[in-house]
Amino acid sequence: MAAVDTVTSRKGTLSFSLRAALDELRGKISRYRLYRETMTELSALSSRELADLGLSRAQLRSVAYEAAYGNT
Repeated sequence: MAAVDTVTSRKGTLSFSLRAALDELRGKISRYRLYRETMTELSALSSRELADLGLSRAQLRSVAYEAAYGNT
């Protein structure tokens, strides 16, 4: 009976690690989409609108990165 418990335990671990990997992938995809959407929206603004926000075009990537991934 111990062998069955061990096999079940390993199968559960494999299933858990696969689910964790898929959840991590979904999170990465979600954060990347947020980055791209932020870049698209900021890039569509005129230089005047960006200046009103206190931003320059050179800062867009870092602002979008911070919005999607946080302070790193």
